Amino acid sequence: MIDRNGYRANVGIVLLNSRNQVFWGKRARQNSWQFPQGGIKSGETPTQAMYRELAEETGLQPAHVKIIGRTKRWLRYDVPSCWIRRDWRKNYRGQKQIWFLLRMLGKDSDVALETCSHPEFDDWCWNQYWVELESVVEFKRQVYRLALTELSQLLKHEICPGNDLAYRICQESIKDSSKKTLEG
Repeated sequence: MIDRNGYRANVGIVLLNSRNQVFWGKRARQNSWQFPQGGIKSGETPTQAMYRELAEETGLQPAHVKIIGRTKRWLRYDVPSCWIRRDWRKNYRGQKQIWFLLRMLGKDSDVALETCSHPEFDDWCWNQYWVELESVVEFKRQVYRLALTELSQLLKHEICPGNDLAYRICQESIKDSSKKTLEG
């Protein structure tokens, strides 16, 4: 589903364990890491798409997780033209995403990366909530920062804001964005 502005509807998933660490998946046959994410199919709600993508990419089922919350609005990123499939270049600009914050109720052994014919990830790990984003493809980093910041509000004092470099970078970039908007 690509909207009239060229953005494909998508969901992103921040999955927490009991220690408030986040699930981090290594892209298959690549040296980049990311959160689970994927497109919303026609007729699907964001929640339905989230559960489908969660199962496809991690093997986890709805019984393995609890929804803590989601972003209030769509977060967008543009995809550089060199990354866009040739047949999409005329009307595709990037992704717009609703991000979900989930708590894992299951065990680590419930994660199964090879549940579909083309696994997205070939490895995974738990990482600190304010994970450094250098291993994320550059054009997604700002959306990751925005999603982590907004979703962190749902955790209140369960994570320690301000002690992590990624958090400080995020806060600085939000201030810069606000300043540009005000000056703009």
